Amino acid sequence: MLFDTYTARQLVLKNRIIMSPMTRSRATIANTPNALMCEYYGQRASAGLIVTEGTSPSANGLGYARIPGIFNQAQIDGWRQVTKTVHEKGGKIVVQLMHTGRVTHVSNLPTGAEVIGPTSEICPGEMYSDTQGMQAHSAPRAMTQADIDIAVKEYAQAAVNAIAAGFDGVEIHAANGYLIEQFLNANVNKRSDAYGGSIAGRNKFAIEIIDAIVKAIGADKTGIRISPFGAFNNTGEFPGVEEQFLDLVAHASKCGLLYLHVLDHSAMGAPAVPQEFKLKLRQAFKGPFILAGGFDKESAEKVLSSNGADLIGFGRPFISNPDLVKRLQEGVALTAPDMSTFYTADEKGYTDYAFAS
Repeated sequence: MLFDTYTARQLVLKNRIIMSPMTRSRATIANTPNALMCEYYGQRASAGLIVTEGTSPSANGLGYARIPGIFNQAQIDGWRQVTKTVHEKGGKIVVQLMHTGRVTHVSNLPTGAEVIGPTSEICPGEMYSDTQGMQAHSAPRAMTQADIDIAVKEYAQAAVNAIAAGFDGVEIHAANGYLIEQFLNANVNKRSDAYGGSIAGRNKFAIEIIDAIVKAIGADKTGIRISPFGAFNNTGEFPGVEEQFLDLVAHASKCGLLYLHVLDHSAMGAPAVPQEFKLKLRQAFKGPFILAGGFDKESAEKVLSSNGADLIGFGRPFISNPDLVKRLQEGVALTAPDMSTFYTADEKGYTDYAFAS
């Protein structure tokens, strides 16, 4: 089943293997996609669908060093070369829209940008910058209603920009403790206004973004990624977490989104998403369902054959195996990735991994 074609709304995918989004930090000049990134994504075009690395809808969302944006013309033009390369090789590609919110250091932001979040509470931990090395996260400014309205419009405009750049759609990143999940997660969101204090309040920002993007480019071009029970960036489980995400997923299903992408980070040490809850999410979303997190060929086939998912996301194996689909299909041994080059700035550990003969 893993290598069968699959139709996701308007997208015909040549297999059920999804290349999961992974930050790679190669947009070295003005957060703009470049020729090296074209080569990287083109090498991996055999995936059924590529989801790009997190790409910011605004200058304020550029939390990490050298991550790309999609909010100005140069970035649109750069991404257009990436999508052209992938499409010429028969692939499909969507861009993941990721605003990092409070997960940043000011030295990573361009002039005029600022750190914002649902509250003024600083995210615990540290952030790397090219100019200052490891630093504590910077203090965010709590977003006002005006800030929220602007952010929603930025997401919608980024989606429009993505279609102009040739993408097959967008993925809303509502996972891993970035801005949208900062609103979703009760451990982070301590607001007492309409955007906090209840399931409906905490979901409000995400739902406004979903609705704005759907209006801008269509539901069949809009996917969403969530990581319930994830602990990244000081999120973690909270009372009512299942009801929270089931409510959000019910809205996504009603809208007819392109897909729901559920991330279980237990393979990297986070608490597991309970199997029963995965089934509840599967039942709640009436559309293409992606599971990601620590899969190999055997475990992926098992989930697909039991109807636990329609598509399977693979992350790190794609870093060091550009021909991962062929290797899985033919039983070729996988190359282990060099973790020291995950977030560096050049081709080493990025485009120089060998293809199987």
